[in-house]
Amino acid sequence: MSQTLKKFAVLSISLLASAALAQTKQVMGVSIPSADHGWTGGVVYWANETKKELEKMYPNLTVIVKTAKDANEQANQIQDMYTVNKINALVILPQESAPLTRPVANLKDKGVFTVVVDRALTDPKAQDAYVAGDNPGLGRVSGEYVGKTLGGKGNVVVLRGIATVIDNQRVDAFDKVMKEKYPGIKILDRQYANWNRDDGFKVMQDYLTRFPKIDAVWAQDDDIAVGVLKAIEQAGRKDIKFVLGGAGMKEMIKKVQDGDPLITADVTYPPNMIRDAMLLTAKSRMTKTAMPKTTIIPSVLVTKDNAAKFYFPKSPF
Repeated sequence: MSQTLKKFAVLSISLLASAALAQTKQVMGVSIPSADHGWTGGVVYWANETKKELEKMYPNLTVIVKTAKDANEQANQIQDMYTVNKINALVILPQESAPLTRPVANLKDKGVFTVVVDRALTDPKAQDAYVAGDNPGLGRVSGEYVGKTLGGKGNVVVLRGIATVIDNQRVDAFDKVMKEKYPGIKILDRQYANWNRDDGFKVMQDYLTRFPKIDAVWAQDDDIAVGVLKAIEQAGRKDIKFVLGGAGMKEMIKKVQDGDPLITADVTYPPNMIRDAMLLTAKSRMTKTAMPKTTIIPSVLVTKDNAAKFYFPKSPF
């Protein structure tokens, strides 16, 4: 073979290799809420840790992580990820369900592989896959614990999260348990506390002012529960038997482990589900294999007996 032909052959192989490399190059956008409370702080931590892990695992994968303070900013961010960063996959934990449904659907229509985490969109056709904790399970497990611990009788106040699909799923499942198994329990009120400590404090202050007898509080979320505990302490109320939060914040797990009189249990809903979603998405895109349409991470009741298994002191949440 002449030197010219050899050079041509080497060049052809090089071009083919470059083309193959280009074909496997992927840009994955990750859009998540800002760390405005403990759980989302955990989400931000795990997203950034997983970005480093994935880019080391897959040299041809670029991961772009962006946080947004509200739904409008998030909608603009994901559009910028498409036009500027040229993403071909999106992992999104929506700030709110309804306002993000159309923007995510638009990207899916343009060929972006879309994976929704935690807060489901109002139209499931807007996504290729869904990864979440077991929201109905969290409500069901919580309802069972509240009902059984109160012996089927008592007054309960409920603090909801943000008006999203997952909040509805949790509350609907909780209410179903109460209706079917514990009709003797009276739900005094349900108010939104936005998965926020300050709002949890304000809502609980209102409850304590309006209701002279409260047997238990279903706060649904550990950040809300922090505010609830502060309100109870300031009011000096002794009638409340326990406060049940959720998500598995390390401070709450430690209280359960140590036998705290008010935090007697917790229900898991781990923020590292964003890691699971990112790993599944990357594997699917980089290996050209199908990703499960739905992946649900079970919610588990944490009591003093098993709390040690769920206590991670180095975790940010």
